[in-house]
Amino acid sequence: MTTVRISLTDEQRALKAGVAEICEKYPGEYWRELDAKREYPEAFVAELTRAGYLAALIPQEYGGAGLGIFEAALILETINASGGNAAACHAQMYIMGTVLRHGNAAQKLAYLPKIATGELRLQAFGVTEPNSGSDTTRLQTTAVRRGDRYLVNGQKIFISRVLQSDLMLLLARTTPLDQVKRKTDGLSVFLVDIRHVQGLEIRPLRMMMNHSTNALFFDNMAIPADSLIGEEGRGFAYILDGMNAERILVASDSLGDGRWFIEKAVAYSNQRVVFGRPIGANQGVQFAIAKAHMAVEAADLMRGKAAALFDTGQPCGPEANMAKYLAAEAAWEAANACIDCHGGYGFAEEYDVERKFREARLYKTAPINQNLVLAYVGEHVLGLPRSY
Repeated sequence: MTTVRISLTDEQRALKAGVAEICEKYPGEYWRELDAKREYPEAFVAELTRAGYLAALIPQEYGGAGLGIFEAALILETINASGGNAAACHAQMYIMGTVLRHGNAAQKLAYLPKIATGELRLQAFGVTEPNSGSDTTRLQTTAVRRGDRYLVNGQKIFISRVLQSDLMLLLARTTPLDQVKRKTDGLSVFLVDIRHVQGLEIRPLRMMMNHSTNALFFDNMAIPADSLIGEEGRGFAYILDGMNAERILVASDSLGDGRWFIEKAVAYSNQRVVFGRPIGANQGVQFAIAKAHMAVEAADLMRGKAAALFDTGQPCGPEANMAKYLAAEAAWEAANACIDCHGGYGFAEEYDVERKFREARLYKTAPINQNLVLAYVGEHVLGLPRSY
């Protein structure tokens, strides 16, 4: 039976304190300026990397900390709870897992130590396409073997941090869909060194939140055959294998957001006086914040259960998906309570509420839409008929 830890160990508390100490050097003004200019948090990511936090999940034999998914989750939660944006950090953590679990010995030795030190940055994940969306099996980007290389053609959309990464994990079809027995067959994963590659066009997209997002176009992009991770045609399974980790880490981003909103809302509602008393004394304000707090605490428990199962090597698909869903909903509830109690000030950039409001909304849509989580739970947990 898996034990879900209710309180943190001394080591986990020290981990959070160390991350929080770094975050204090990067206050709201830092993130606000980056958001306005749509710039990448280079200094913040570099300092976290030097301190070893982005190598939390990399085994010690490759220069990492060898920690569990729960410790990685605490790192991300702390960043967002401090008012920052941990997107670049969670991306590196879960993308790297595909190399760790399915790469060969040479690939692990070549890449993981350099990712751990920051010599190489892996924060780009090329999966989503304009015409397939959540139906990954229908993606149209192809990778065709030609001797000692693959030629890649097609396009991707909403791919973040390509311009800030040295490496990109790419999912492409190596066998045409009409030639496979199952629609999940014939997809392959590649670790692409994009620093000097030819045939790749990157078009930055200005989005609601600052995630350095792009559209990618591949025109006979040649990559070495040894870029292939694992076996050709099994890429979909490899990607699915990493999604539970992604769900847990993204849930932690949302939990951090939720805690930030609640802290902000409580502080403002205690000091803002209207009609002769703090607005926090009004049930219309107080109850919304209290409900959001309870939702965050409940989602935290599900995140803890999912992480405990993951770290002990047990199946955790339902728990990871439910943690992502509950945390995203809780953060959004907290965001609305926070912006409501701030009134007009909640829309002013200097308070950071509107920035965090935009950032929190993403996780109701990505990396998986909330409705797809409901469909997963309905079919795979409750045994209801497939809905799509």
